[in-house]
Amino acid sequence: MKQQRLWTWLPLLAVLALVLAACGSPPAQTPTSAPAAQATAAPAPTAAPAPTAAPAPTAAPTAAPAPTAAPTAVPAPAAGGKLTILYWQAVTTLNPHLATGTKDFDGATVILEPLARYNQNDELIPFIAAEIPTTANGGVAADGMSVTWKIKPGLKWSDGSDFSIDDIIFTWEYCKDEATACTTKSNFDPIETIEKVDDTTLKITWKAPNADPYVSFVGQNGMILQQAQFGSCIGAAASTDAACQAANLAPIGTNAWKLTELKVGDTVLYERNPNFRDADQVFFDQVEIKGGGDAASAARAVCETQEVDYAWNIQVPKAVLEPILASGNCDSVAGGSFGVERIVVNFANPDPMLGDQRSEPDQPHPFLTDPAVRAAINLAIDRKAIAEQLYGPAGAPTCNVLVVPANVRSDNLTCDRDVEAAKKLLEDAGWVGSPVREKNGVKLVASFQTSINTLRQGTQAIIKANLAEIGIQVNVKAIDAAVFFSGDPGNPDTLNKFYADLQMYTNGPTTTDPQSYLAAWTCAERSSSANQWNGNGDGRYCNEEFDALFAQLSTEMDLTKRNTLAIQMNDILTTDGAVVPLINRFTPQVKLKNLDGPTYSTFDSVLWNIASWKRTS
Repeated sequence: MKQQRLWTWLPLLAVLALVLAACGSPPAQTPTSAPAAQATAAPAPTAAPAPTAAPAPTAAPTAAPAPTAAPTAVPAPAAGGKLTILYWQAVTTLNPHLATGTKDFDGATVILEPLARYNQNDELIPFIAAEIPTTANGGVAADGMSVTWKIKPGLKWSDGSDFSIDDIIFTWEYCKDEATACTTKSNFDPIETIEKVDDTTLKITWKAPNADPYVSFVGQNGMILQQAQFGSCIGAAASTDAACQAANLAPIGTNAWKLTELKVGDTVLYERNPNFRDADQVFFDQVEIKGGGDAASAARAVCETQEVDYAWNIQVPKAVLEPILASGNCDSVAGGSFGVERIVVNFANPDPMLGDQRSEPDQPHPFLTDPAVRAAINLAIDRKAIAEQLYGPAGAPTCNVLVVPANVRSDNLTCDRDVEAAKKLLEDAGWVGSPVREKNGVKLVASFQTSINTLRQGTQAIIKANLAEIGIQVNVKAIDAAVFFSGDPGNPDTLNKFYADLQMYTNGPTTTDPQSYLAAWTCAERSSSANQWNGNGDGRYCNEEFDALFAQLSTEMDLTKRNTLAIQMNDILTTDGAVVPLINRFTPQVKLKNLDGPTYSTFDSVLWNIASWKRTS
């Protein structure tokens, strides 16, 4: 696992960011009811202690002026009420193992838990686990072949039933089945067996020596499902069976809240989980995540009108954000890397004339399979213009898809724009003509899709102009973010379906070790109808050299050698044109000044510690 800390958040970035705008919500769907509530009433909120009176000032021995009276103590607010959170991308599923968008992982985080999560310092914090296993405490085997976890005793699901190690084993069995099509499958692939040692101890044995003992059941990709609820949902039933689809929208969990109501593509409402282990320490009675709108209006709802407690991903232009923050009612929550904005190249043919074979991995793209075309695209794009004109200090040009932690960030690549070199590459490869080049009757006309968002449409415009200079015509498309980032296998406009030639979005690693992140570009991860379009390889990239390096990474125990392998793999992805990295993003969230608890987390959900959030005044 990568141990280095992330870059220190530049103070200027606390007030700067650029914004993704989302369009209106998809058509309203029938709200899904939560499972029947436990008969036990939620405990009454704990009253705040009465403020301590300030002591009377001691009289001065001489005729000095009377001391200033101590200010009256302000009582802390009583626990209770609703925590309101605004996401401009609406939640579409609460099963994180079938999710593709951050908003869905975050929505699930309010209900479900993993064994441990990453905090703002990239440290693991126990959740279901009683402690973090290490070599020092005997939890991590010296030979790298196993890890032993101990869980907290007496844990309950929100329906009042006992949490069991069998639920952990079930979650692995659920996701290891290829037909389930878990988007988190790579986090479970290294597991050979899981043994229940006793009621509070489990031992995971790996298929091979594993340098990352925390790859499974940790962070947003490791949340645990209840076997009683999802037991019949292994395999294709996970996405097709009506009862399983209902479970995906209303999971039973172990975190501080349980579902009250989900309006898909709109709002999620949660209520206290009376069976939560630390229920008496939870401040809020309810949590609401509202989806829709845009990032600028979300920032205003916190910082100006104070209608909302917290808003996610405030990526708005500096000129828009600065006056919003100047209200003095809010603070930015930022740090580390938000992820890399990149262009994904489709190696499969998205031509609708192919019918059911459209974008399947066995249908090669008519021109993007040519390395010269991919290299020319990479050379032609003006990353500097994108950064300076659109992102400002909220993003920096990058050639790397892997930027965190620093020990796996490559220094081998350059991103200088060279239009003439790009033209020569195309001409030498036989792509000729003007204004649009062609070869053997195939024209360089590319469709380019991303989510609806002011900044992304600005980026599309720059790239369209850049590629026109070298004879590639680009037709842009913008898709509602709630659709683009959904895992709906029936929707043609999702990023995993990728019915276009190029597409753009941001993501990044969810653990401090690069292995599970880099797995997305292995041949086995190519998205297709066979895996319900839930494979992480949305570009259908397949490279034997890359796979061979990944196989080495999977068994290499020496951290220095692992870092070298990760850098080599990063460099292949860029130089081979599997992905075109654009901008390393630094995007904040905003919160009301009287909301205590929110932090950033580079490798986990920003809601990772939501159970500890509270009002301070």
